[in-house]
Amino acid sequence: MKKRTLIISAAVLIILCAAAFLLYRQFAPSPSAGKKDVSITVIHKDKTEKTFSYQTDAEYLGEVLREEELVKGEEGDYGLFITEVDGETADSSLQQWWCITKGGETVNTSADQTPLHDGDQYELTLQEGY
Repeated sequence: MKKRTLIISAAVLIILCAAAFLLYRQFAPSPSAGKKDVSITVIHKDKTEKTFSYQTDAEYLGEVLREEELVKGEEGDYGLFITEVDGETADSSLQQWWCITKGGETVNTSADQTPLHDGDQYELTLQEGY
């Protein structure tokens, strides 16, 4: 009886995981094709701001950041981990990191997983503290 319950529980869990994956794929944001105008505002540690505007065919934010050499970083499990933007390097000993926002709202995906659309405006802000 215990073995049967365990098998049924495992099957239900697998079905729920598969359903969650399919729902995510169905409703996940997708990039738009073609030329896009995108702007990226860099907010440095001293709170100075510099805005960069690009016309690109890139589908994801990470692509345009690399193509335009605005950032440097390391490849991680989720894509690009940004370590430097516009010549300013985040100091990990001070718990500094680059935060991606869109319209002031935190983006919950990495640069490589953030789809681009015409007119998008992103911010890269040097943050301190995890």
